Amino acid sequence: MILLDTNILLRFANPIDPAHPVVHKVIVHLLTHGETLCVVPQNVYEFWVVATRPLTNNGLGLSIVECETEVANILAVFQFLSDSSAIYTEWSALVLRHQCRGKVAHDARLVAAMQVHGIASLLTFNSIDFLRYPTINVLEPLAIASSLP
Repeated sequence: MILLDTNILLRFANPIDPAHPVVHKVIVHLLTHGETLCVVPQNVYEFWVVATRPLTNNGLGLSIVECETEVANILAVFQFLSDSSAIYTEWSALVLRHQCRGKVAHDARLVAAMQVHGIASLLTFNSIDFLRYPTINVLEPLAIASSLP
């Protein structure tokens, strides 16, 4: 299983994003090679925030109906894993252990979900943000795409 970071979902849903072709190619490759690609509720929340934000504010500018459709597509393509109180417990331990301040606490929550659900790998464009977590395998779409035919 591989957890998808929200930055992957945003590029997957936006065909005019310059990174869309790479993300699409990598996702198709992983799925056709039997990988289970997963999302958690946090991904959906973050996706909604950016997707409905105006283009002028670095969003996708989607209407509520358009965003709802995109979320439905995400949930149809990728395995949705639920939240639990165990994720909070793990998150709390991670932010204390790694001294997380500010926005990086969001990343800690993804790592907590990974650990609770037994997911070893994360696909993200922000690999540097996850260097503090040696227990996870960070996959970069550009590195994967460069090894594909």
